[in-house]
Amino acid sequence: MGGGGGFVDYNNDGLLDIYLVCYTQTPQPDSTAKPRDALYRNNGDGTFTDVTDKAGISNSMWGMGLAVGDYDNDGFADLYVTGYGASKLYHNNRDGTFTDVTDKAGVNNRQWGASAAFFDYDNDGYLDLYVSNYLKFDPDAKVPCEFFEGRPYCHIAQFKGSTPVLFHNNRDGTFTDVSERSGVGKNVGKGLGVVALDYNNDGRMDIYQANDNDPNFLFRNNGDGTFTEVALEADAALDPEGNARGGMGVDASDVDGDGLLDIFVTNFSGQTNALFRNAADGTFTEETYPMGLGRVSIPLSGFGAKFFDYDDDGRVDLFVLNGHPFEPINKVFPDVTYAEPPFLFERAGRAFRDVAAEHGAALKRFYLGRGLAVGDYDNDGDPDLLLLNAGEPPVLLRNDGGNRNHWLGVRLVGTKSNRDGVGARVTVSAGGARRSKYLLGGRSYLSASDMRLLFGLGASQKADELEVKWPSGQLSTLKNVSADQYVTVREGAPPSGKP
Repeated sequence: MGGGGGFVDYNNDGLLDIYLVCYTQTPQPDSTAKPRDALYRNNGDGTFTDVTDKAGISNSMWGMGLAVGDYDNDGFADLYVTGYGASKLYHNNRDGTFTDVTDKAGVNNRQWGASAAFFDYDNDGYLDLYVSNYLKFDPDAKVPCEFFEGRPYCHIAQFKGSTPVLFHNNRDGTFTDVSERSGVGKNVGKGLGVVALDYNNDGRMDIYQANDNDPNFLFRNNGDGTFTEVALEADAALDPEGNARGGMGVDASDVDGDGLLDIFVTNFSGQTNALFRNAADGTFTEETYPMGLGRVSIPLSGFGAKFFDYDDDGRVDLFVLNGHPFEPINKVFPDVTYAEPPFLFERAGRAFRDVAAEHGAALKRFYLGRGLAVGDYDNDGDPDLLLLNAGEPPVLLRNDGGNRNHWLGVRLVGTKSNRDGVGARVTVSAGGARRSKYLLGGRSYLSASDMRLLFGLGASQKADELEVKWPSGQLSTLKNVSADQYVTVREGAPPSGKP
C-alpha cells in the first residue's frame, strides 16, 4: 500500500527537489543494507544529486507518505514522514540539513500512518498537522488468505480500522495531540488519502479522508476547535447504492467553475472512482458517470490522483495513477493485472476523456502505481509528474509542450497567515475568463506536490488581474501581470518575479 514521496524545495533555490519514502517489507529482511528514504537535490540542469546523507535524513522505517510544510514559519520547508508504527518530523535547519525533532515536537504517531496534511484549522497563522491512519496490523499474526499464494495482503475486511490524529501547533516548535478534544479521534476507519479544504466557503479548513472499505469522512470545521463528521449527511461517504468503497487517493478542485470545491476519490478495482460535485448547500452530488470518469475506472485500482492543467489551456484536467495491490491477482482474475496503465483525463466540453495513449510511450506503460506528485521541476511553466511505485523505481515524467500555451505561476508567502499560504484562494482573470485555484493541505495519495499554483492562460499574454484571498481574510490584488513567469505574492506587500 505504500510508495510515497514528492516535491519539495528544501534549500529555497527556486528548484523542486525530490524526497522518496522507503516502503519495505515487514519484518525487514536480514541484511546489512537496510532500505532508507532518499532526498535528491535538483541541480537545475535536468539532473539530481543524492544528498540524503549530507542532509541528515536517516529514516529506514517502514515508511508510507510525505507531507511538506513550514510549521515554524521560518521560510524553509519541513518534512513529515508517515509509516507503520512510527512517523518522523524533520526540521529544516536552513543550511541544507535536517534534524529529527519528532519526539521534541510531540508528533510521533505510533499507528499505521498513511497520508498527512499540514493546514491551519484555527487560522492562528501556524500550520497544524492531520494524519490518517490505516488499520490495526500485526505482521506476526496468522491471518488466512484463502486464495492467494504466500502471504500477500489479505482482504481488508479481516482487519480493524484506526482513528486519525490531529496535532495542534503550539507556535513554539511543539504540537499538542487534540484528536479526542477536536472530535476527529472518535471516528474509526481505514484511512488513506487526505485533503484539507474549505468545502463550504466559511473561511475555515475542513478535512476529507478516503477510507478503504469504510465510509469516507468529511470533518466540518466548527470554528471552535472541534470538528463534526458529516460525510453521510453530505452524501460524500458512500456509493449511490449506499455501499462503502475502497477509497485510496483524494483531491479537490473547482471543476465546474462555480467557486466551490468538488472532491475526487480513487477506489479499488471492481468499483468506479468517484467525483462528488459540490451542490452549494453543504451536500454533494456524485457525477462520476456524467463526467466520463465512471466506466473506464472499474477494472483498475486507483491510487494517486491530482487535478492539474497539463496543457495550460485553462481547463481542469486530472491524472490518476493505477496499480493493483495484490501481486497474484491475475491468477485469480485473468482480466486483472498487477501493473496497470494510468489515466490522463482531459477536459473535453463538460466531461473528461482519457487521452493518456495520445501523449507518449511513458503513458502507455503499466505501473505498480501508488503515490503521485505534480510539480514544475524544470520551471518551464508546464506541470511534470512524479510516479511513485510499489516495488519499482519512481518515474519522473517531464512535460514537453504543455507550455505551448501561456501560463502564470504563483508562489505565496504569508505574513499574518501561515507562511506557506495554505488555505488561500488565488483567482486569475485573463482573456475574459476567471479561474480560481486553492492551496490545499494533503491531496493525492501519500504524496506532496508543488506548493506553487500554476495557471494555464491559453492564448492570453497577461493576467488582467491576480487576486489572493488569504486565510487571514486579507486580499492582495495585482493588475496586468505578464504571462510566462513565476511571481511571488507576499501578504501585504507588492509581488516579485522570482520562482
